[in-house]
Amino acid sequence: MPDGRAMRVSTVLSASLALIAGGLQAMAIASPWDGQPQAWLQVLSMTLLAWLLLRQRSSGALLGWLFATAWLAGSFWWMFIAMYRYAGLPAPLAILAVLALSGALALYVAAACALYSHLSKRLGPPRPYANALLFAGLWLLAELARGRWLTGFGWGGAGYAHVEGPLAAYAPWIGVYGITAVTAWLAMMLAYTLQHIAEVVRAREWARGAGAWRAPAKAALAMVLVLSLPLVQQQWWPLNTRSTGMLRITLLQGNIPQDEKFQPGTGVIQSLRWYGEQLMQAPQNATLVVAPETALPLLPQDLPEGYWSQLANRYASGGTSAALVGLPLGNGRDGYTNSVIGLAPGQQAYRYDKQHLVPFGEFIPLGFRWFTAMMQIPLGDFNRGDLNQPSFNWQGQRLALNICYEDLFGEELGARFEDAQTAPTVFVNVSNIAWFGDTVAVDQHLHISRMRALEFARPMVRATNTGATAWIDHQGQVRAMLQPHTRGVLTVEVEGRAGLTPYARWVAAFGLGPLWLLSLLLLTWAVWRGRSRRTPTAGVEP
Repeated sequence: MPDGRAMRVSTVLSASLALIAGGLQAMAIASPWDGQPQAWLQVLSMTLLAWLLLRQRSSGALLGWLFATAWLAGSFWWMFIAMYRYAGLPAPLAILAVLALSGALALYVAAACALYSHLSKRLGPPRPYANALLFAGLWLLAELARGRWLTGFGWGGAGYAHVEGPLAAYAPWIGVYGITAVTAWLAMMLAYTLQHIAEVVRAREWARGAGAWRAPAKAALAMVLVLSLPLVQQQWWPLNTRSTGMLRITLLQGNIPQDEKFQPGTGVIQSLRWYGEQLMQAPQNATLVVAPETALPLLPQDLPEGYWSQLANRYASGGTSAALVGLPLGNGRDGYTNSVIGLAPGQQAYRYDKQHLVPFGEFIPLGFRWFTAMMQIPLGDFNRGDLNQPSFNWQGQRLALNICYEDLFGEELGARFEDAQTAPTVFVNVSNIAWFGDTVAVDQHLHISRMRALEFARPMVRATNTGATAWIDHQGQVRAMLQPHTRGVLTVEVEGRAGLTPYARWVAAFGLGPLWLLSLLLLTWAVWRGRSRRTPTAGVEP
């Protein structure tokens, strides 16, 4: 038995590896070297955590918490920029706030890993398939809780590393949470397989012939089947979606500096002048012009005299073009909303109000007014819009608006697919993440939009202040994009799509309920199996 010193060294080594693995998972979502998702790196990082849990030499809760804290802090460390540079929070407090948020959200994963360590022992001798299913179910449960409870913040989910690669084809069937569960299953299966091979080599049992390799061979076959299933699906069960025609869309990217955006003498003037010019002088062949979130950073009643009426007349006076413009609406008596106004000839003005608000930035959570009082954030307390707001109908297309990180919540977008006849044909995201500087936040948000396109088989167009302003087709591929942090105009021909994916059907009807049920059933099964093995009447394990 190892002595106390050896145990301490082993614990420190395991903790260090857990932190490293978490950092690798953060990089897998959007790598710092090119901003692209790295599916292989995500599986590798989670496999390392699974291997640490199999060794059982450190607390499962501690390993899970360290892994998730490093992963989440590495995923959204850029929040520091918003709090320190733009909101005026002292640097130590901004760092502490990011670490506190990461550590708090990591508790979900810590609980999942602790339960896995406990229940896997009660299941008896190592069984790769049963233990991998248990791990996948618990990981799924942790991610569902993180993404939905206490307003929900599922940013950095493992599934977003798989908008490319073999697992991407699972998206229109089981969505990003389902892909996350599959990656957890793969990671544990791979960890078991590698551990078994290491034991065979260490014990020099290869001389036993095929028997020594039967277990890893079966596990490898199972993993190959899971990775190959999407290819079979694409061949034999293609998605029944169809074209609804083309729409020529012009996307505006003003690149207004965030530290000037709401300053009357600088950013406000720049925004009103540049976006006003682009909206008034839009290309004649563009059928829709989209300006980003709070492109006009003033309430309509506070705009220069005649500014709004000229815009409204421009798009009401006939012709073939319409516009979607982001701006705040409301007043001191009724409250304010983060909104988009749609202007089109022959129609009343369309309005979309942001429904899923950002904590601290757009609403103040109960008991945290003292924290927001320390920051200088304009327009920081909005009213919520309705969950299932109508689409903007134009030129035969139904355009579903979402503002900023609302596209992180696929289950909420799915509410708009209850009726196939009125379901959106195009997603439109308007954002301003200049709050986070020139960081991977831009790339991460792009991949979130790509996942939504895959899940619903709908194109997504994105108009942003600093990036990523882009057109994503219904297969999740970026077809055109402006260089981030530059000022520019992007005009694209977008093909709308109709028809419902399996994910769109079940998430519209039940939300994430089926995934919650699946994870709870796996947990219940593991508890039951553990108890049945401890009773004298328990039968032989199959």
